Amino acid sequence: MKPNTELPVERVMPYASDESKRKQVAKTFDTIAPRYDRLNRVLSLGLDTGWRRSALNLFADAPPARLLDVATGTGDFALLAAHVLPQSAIVGVDLSEGMLAAGRRKVAAAGLEARITLQTGDAQSLPFPDGAFDAATVAFGVRNFESLASGLAEIGRVLKSGGRIVILELSSPRTFPLRPLHHLYLRYWIPLMGRLLTGHTREYAYLPASIEQVPQDEAMLELLSNAGFTGCRFIRYAGGICTCYTGIR
Repeated sequence: MKPNTELPVERVMPYASDESKRKQVAKTFDTIAPRYDRLNRVLSLGLDTGWRRSALNLFADAPPARLLDVATGTGDFALLAAHVLPQSAIVGVDLSEGMLAAGRRKVAAAGLEARITLQTGDAQSLPFPDGAFDAATVAFGVRNFESLASGLAEIGRVLKSGGRIVILELSSPRTFPLRPLHHLYLRYWIPLMGRLLTGHTREYAYLPASIEQVPQDEAMLELLSNAGFTGCRFIRYAGGICTCYTGIR
């Protein structure tokens, strides 16, 4: 897979617009930010918290002093990381100011402003020097990158040598009956609940479309390898509904 090859997921757009995917994604999450956390729990049946904790436990052997959380959204992963990794300082970046505003309120309510910083940032142009972080995470966000190859390479740039990347992403189960049930869930349940609970249709049609097109398993490992990561592997959760990818810079 060549780094400059456009991937199907990169062509999935929230709106019928000439704006870049970056701008459309920021608009999408600004729109759904007020009810995002509530609906996320409903749509994932609460399973996402366990997936996040399992992913963070991968750092147990070498807790990072500085952790970068890309596509941090409302800061769920950053907040959980602060509890699972009590010695880590965490910086979260996201395109959406609406999501970040909600996240900052949660960080303040938890009294963790000294350990968690949330700021605007694009995965393809991170505002940090080379080797600034010991580890990086992306939870359910790589499918929103305008270019996965560029985003992964940029994350690698800001990691120290030996730093670990951990990616959580939704995926498609391979086995019956989970596979057809999951297809119905993506195509019908997510858009329906999004429309009923938030009134937003386009945004909750984009989310399942991007999940269906995001590279999975070996294809994602190849992207990580092309971005300069070694020892890449993946772990499937919940029968393949979610997959965790890891690699070393």
